[in-house]
Formats: sequence, C-alpha cells, structure tokens
Amino acid sequence: MVERRELYESCLKKLAEKGLDSADFDVNCIFSDVLQERSFIKNGAPVSDENAERIRSMTEKYVSGYPLQYLLGKWEFYGLPFYVGEGVLIPRQDTETLVELVINKLGKEKDLAGVDLCAGSGCIAIALDKKLECHITAIEKSETAFEYLEKNIRLNNSDITAMRADVLDEKISSGFRDLDFIVCNPPYLTKDDMENLQKQVSYEPAEALFGGDDGCDLYRGIVRCWKRSLKSGGLICFEIGMGQEDEVSGILIQHGFENVRFIKDYCGVYRVVYGYAQAE
Repeated sequence: MVERRELYESCLKKLAEKGLDSADFDVNCIFSDVLQERSFIKNGAPVSDENAERIRSMTEKYVSGYPLQYLLGKWEFYGLPFYVGEGVLIPRQDTETLVELVINKLGKEKDLAGVDLCAGSGCIAIALDKKLECHITAIEKSETAFEYLEKNIRLNNSDITAMRADVLDEKISSGFRDLDFIVCNPPYLTKDDMENLQKQVSYEPAEALFGGDDGCDLYRGIVRCWKRSLKSGGLICFEIGMGQEDEVSGILIQHGFENVRFIKDYCGVYRVVYGYAQAE
C-alpha cells in the first residue's frame, strides 16, 4: 500500500518536469479514472499496490507522449461523455465553437434535417441532437472511428443515424436533398503540419488529420459533392485550421454560397467558416 498524497506528488512531479501546464488537472484525471473517486487526496488514505501500479504506469505512458484521452478511454465534449481511443480523433474544445454557431443559427427551428460529415466520434452530431429539434445523419468512412461513433450514440442515448460511407462519394451525397444544414470538421492539416506534429497528436489517425498539401482538399471536395444537398438558404458550417479562413471562405463563395462569414474560437483563433446556399 502507498499513501495517496505521496503517490500524487510523485506523479505530479513527473508531469511538471515535462513542462506540462495542465499537470495538476492531468494527474487528477488519472487518479479519478483508476480510483473511481473525484475527491481522492486524503492524508494517510492508502492506495492498493495494484492501483498504485496502474497510476504509475498511466503517468509514465502519458509523460512519454501518449494522449491522456486515449489513456482514460473517455473524454467530455459539450458537457457530454464520449468514448475515444486509437483510430478516432479526440474531441476538442475548439470544435464546440462550431456546435454553438449552429445552435445559435437554428435553435428556434423545428423538424430540421442535417448531416455531419467526417463524423468521427460523433461528438458534433450528438451534441447538436441534444440541443436542436432535428434528425442528423453522421457519416464516417473509417471502420474504427465508426465503431466509436456507434458506441457513443448508445452511450448518449442519441437519435442520430450513423452511416459508414465516403463523404466524397457523389452516390452518397445525391441521396440527400433539402437539408437544413451540413456540418463538418474535416481533416485540415497541411503537409508541413503533418511533418511537425506534436507527439500526442501523432497518435491520432492520419486520415482524420491530413487535408492535402494546403490542408483544403476536403473542403473543395465536400462543397463540390454536397452543395446541391442543401435546401435554398440551407446552412453549411466547417471547422477550419489556423489561417484557413480566407481560402475556405473563397471555396464557398466560388460555389455560390451567400453571406459567408468566419468566427473565432475561445482562444481568439478563426475556427469556423459558414455560409448559406443560394436562395431560389
């Protein structure tokens, strides 16, 4: 047996030595996951040898660069829990900007129909399903990510429909018409970005990260394939990478979208581009 505070301080020191600003939060997450307690630091309270070893092992793996979210197997997005692991993109707070925009634009509407393209874990679609009166189809190509998508639908008791398909397949896009909205967080990292990935990001699936030499291949393909699937005045909304607002806005404008705008995330970075299908 080992005393909890002693073990906690030991793990915290390892993370702090790596210069991790979130060290205290990260160690709390590891302890909470293993001990299944939120208030676990009690002077004199012991930790079993088995649990202490698990905590040390998880800490060492995290210090080596392995994503904390994958270690825990579950992560929160927009106040909801999501299963995550190797093979699926980790939900990030930046993406909540996209969710909030769609809710602000469509929150008063009824009987909405939409699609979430490159759905991954399903975090966007499921969050929207909880906040809008709508039916959403979440489309994901990767077999592994699709498994997480289905698990997260069950976990959150969501009514979205999961479809395993390639979002650039025009046979798929042609099956959707008169949509009220399209949302998408596509792969958008550039060739240079991929060559300089942070260690933790390198564990995430490359197919969910790499968007071509300039990071915009998927935006071009999706707009081309899906622009006819929106109803007149329908909303299209993309997450973008840093500095991509002008290029992605230009793609939408070139394809006839109107009132194209971009907005910043919580850190002041332009994170979302949106526009509306031409009114007939």
